[in-house]
Amino acid sequence: MLERYSILKDYSGPIDLKYMSYEELTCLSEEVRDYILEVTAKNGGHVGPGLGVVELTIALLRVFNPPSDVIVWDIGHQAYPWKILTDRKDKFPTLRQYGGISGFLRREESIYDAFGAGHSSTSISAALGFRKAMDILGQEGYVVAVIGDGAMTAGMAYEALNNAGHLRPNRFIVILNDNEMSISPNVGAISTYLSKILSGRFVQETRQRVKHLLEHVSGVSRIAKLTEEFLKGLISPGVIFEELGFNYIGPVNGHDLQALEKTLENIKGIEGPVLFHIYTKKGKGYRPAESDPVTWHGVAPYKRESGEFIKKPSPPTWTSVFGKAVVELAQMYPELVVITPAMKEGSGLVEFSQKFPERFFDVGIAEQHACTFAGGLAAQGLKPIASYYSTFLQRAYDQLIHDIALQNLHVVFAIDRGGLVGDDGPTHHGVFDLSYLRCIPNMVISAPKDEQELRDLLYTALNWHGPFAVRYPRGPAYGAPTQGFRELPVGSWEILTEGEDAVILAVGYTVYQALKAQEELRKEGIRVGVVNARFVKPMDENILSQLCTRYPLLVTVEDNVVMGGFGSGVLEWLSKRGILKKVLMIGVPDRFVDHGNQNLLRNLIGIDAEGIAKRVKEFVRSAKSELHIL
Repeated sequence: MLERYSILKDYSGPIDLKYMSYEELTCLSEEVRDYILEVTAKNGGHVGPGLGVVELTIALLRVFNPPSDVIVWDIGHQAYPWKILTDRKDKFPTLRQYGGISGFLRREESIYDAFGAGHSSTSISAALGFRKAMDILGQEGYVVAVIGDGAMTAGMAYEALNNAGHLRPNRFIVILNDNEMSISPNVGAISTYLSKILSGRFVQETRQRVKHLLEHVSGVSRIAKLTEEFLKGLISPGVIFEELGFNYIGPVNGHDLQALEKTLENIKGIEGPVLFHIYTKKGKGYRPAESDPVTWHGVAPYKRESGEFIKKPSPPTWTSVFGKAVVELAQMYPELVVITPAMKEGSGLVEFSQKFPERFFDVGIAEQHACTFAGGLAAQGLKPIASYYSTFLQRAYDQLIHDIALQNLHVVFAIDRGGLVGDDGPTHHGVFDLSYLRCIPNMVISAPKDEQELRDLLYTALNWHGPFAVRYPRGPAYGAPTQGFRELPVGSWEILTEGEDAVILAVGYTVYQALKAQEELRKEGIRVGVVNARFVKPMDENILSQLCTRYPLLVTVEDNVVMGGFGSGVLEWLSKRGILKKVLMIGVPDRFVDHGNQNLLRNLIGIDAEGIAKRVKEFVRSAKSELHIL
């Protein structure tokens, strides 16, 4: 794959960059972009973010010496060039494949990955931790945090900036990668020139001397400070960062390698924390990604020449079913509003936002705020639907408990990407929600078996009074026909088939898999019943009591961690009533599941039809063997 690249094929690591001419580096930049497109066209992945930071990556590796100098990338999806140019050039074709390298940064993957993360806005906090640890241990070196502009919409980033401004560490640099998606910088050649000068030693030392001098002159210091802020505000948008205690430098063209390198070299000599503001083009070098950076943020495999996505015939996705349903429900309920933390496209809410713009709120990467904001809307009598990815709802856990459940506010949580999500891996698997929601008082937790039941559960949730979670998986649904809405009794289960040897209590995605497993088991002479346990909390105690009387063996199946999940709830119910029953719990084991194809992971974990049939067969035969021995 690398043979057609003139420079990249012989590239051996960061040390090579320090001896290349700018002409060679320009050629290398083009080859890295080409390589990213070549691999992501086959594997899918985050295309736009990485294409925009190629020159920045090269500049960082030329000016600094990682891993001695610590570079912390926010989220990590923008670090594809970092993977290629550090030590994973040859492994890059395995990106996001099972057994291959991750789509994010991971400490166990490389010594160059100082800190792994799949959620945004953590880089400054982590980098500050590195900086203070190095100071305490007497270690030299620089610490650099690279944060994308979207991540600056999250409160955690400002908490970290506030703390860093108070601590004022030296050799601590925050690079704000502004890819034209939020901040509107003062850009151009003059601005770049001014930034080079402002970051130079002479200007910085002179500025500090004048400031110290004026502090001892009565009545002058405040005037000098106001004058400095006024003049700085004329040429840069960085006053807010200066007020937080940072030396603000920028904005600089993030694709001008020489300007980046010169400015970074100058910044290394500045006393105190520095915020270096650069502007880049998201998707640079690939026209489809440049013209539509939102779509090309993260994509499935595509035809590189045309930018056309490779679509395989499949039923509608769970996400699209939700998006269509919420538009229909909004026409029925004028008080319905929708909130999402920066996931309008990913959560299927584009049509809703267009048809009901005054009832749609994208609050940015601010999961905590989104939750409490929804609580305020509910307290005033609206019907808010808070749409989250399962993995991102974890970030709003305190607000969910304290601001919503404790006050029993009517907020509907539409939880997308429940269960194993696939190629994005352990940072994005939604396998903890049933466990972390189940222990919260007042919370109703549901999971649909198919598209119609998703619609019905949303309708049921809107007619409830209190917090209500509707949790559904990523990817294509089952193709079940849909029509209208039906209110379901809260806490009700559905007996789908009868059996004799055991009964399978299945949740959400696993219901249809259990039905397929039941058919396979029948061929083996094992007859099992299947129940759609669509409500994880409250459970259907009447049906559960009947099942305990009728079946010798119970099997619970969920695409959630076994610890604390639906199966644990069944065991708690049995224990509370003193019922002794053999129970097999099938779900995600107590470990972080790696990245890979979604269906492959389901098979490896054993929550698809094949895995369920295998485990149930072993369970039934083992139980019969024990009975025979007795």
